[in-house]
Amino acid sequence: MTESGKLQCIDTHCHFDFDAFSSHRADILKSCNNLGISRLIVPGVSPEQWLRLPELCERYQGLYFSLGLHPWWIQEVLGADAVVEIELRKLEQLLLSTVGHRKCVALGECGLDKNGEQPLAEQLNVLRWHCRLALQLNKPLILHCVKAHNEMLQCLNEFPSLRGVVHGFTGRVETASAYWQRGFYLGVGGSITYERARKTREAIRTMPLESLLLETDAPDMPLNGRQGQHNSPVRIIEVAQSLAELKSISFARIAQATTSNAQTLFCLSD
Repeated sequence: MTESGKLQCIDTHCHFDFDAFSSHRADILKSCNNLGISRLIVPGVSPEQWLRLPELCERYQGLYFSLGLHPWWIQEVLGADAVVEIELRKLEQLLLSTVGHRKCVALGECGLDKNGEQPLAEQLNVLRWHCRLALQLNKPLILHCVKAHNEMLQCLNEFPSLRGVVHGFTGRVETASAYWQRGFYLGVGGSITYERARKTREAIRTMPLESLLLETDAPDMPLNGRQGQHNSPVRIIEVAQSLAELKSISFARIAQATTSNAQTLFCLSD
């Protein structure tokens, strides 16, 4: 519960540093506070933003961040002809200079995306780099996975003590269970509001509440009926309501369980 007595919700994946929010961040956070949305986690996607995230999260209460290299930005950051291992060592020094900040709660967003142009072998090299660092730093990992669940699960088998979340999970029950068995939560977002997403909806309906986190991926991943619009962290309430309907339980149980899960994974105490 928040101090005002409202049920608390946490948006565990919101790109609140993106330009789409630059003109009205304070207003959005005020609306979030009024709705009982107490915290947002802002995922890092490229080193260009890493040094800006601490300042943003210090300026606004309830904001936390992570540091990662999204697969879409690998080539831009590392260079097409770079020796990846050398470039990652350079990148590691920058990451280590920021990761100790009190509001840095995870590594990522990182992962595998077969829709991208970067060869999968190179994406796997960068993913393993994140995995090793997450273990070294005792941080959870925020994963991005598109059309590469088999490769992702095989990679995670190399790091059995790693923990984290599969952001914006879409897939079958068997895939969801395989992640949860490896210690990875499932990020539940706007995709469950689409009736056509039958496999994902069934997977999320079947999985235990203890395995689920709420997210918006704002300004992306708009909810059903809002296609073409910028998404917003205020929509996390609608995601929670949709999840409650899908699992035939109360909104209160969804809010309480997913908030507890987020607090546990990201060690959120204040």
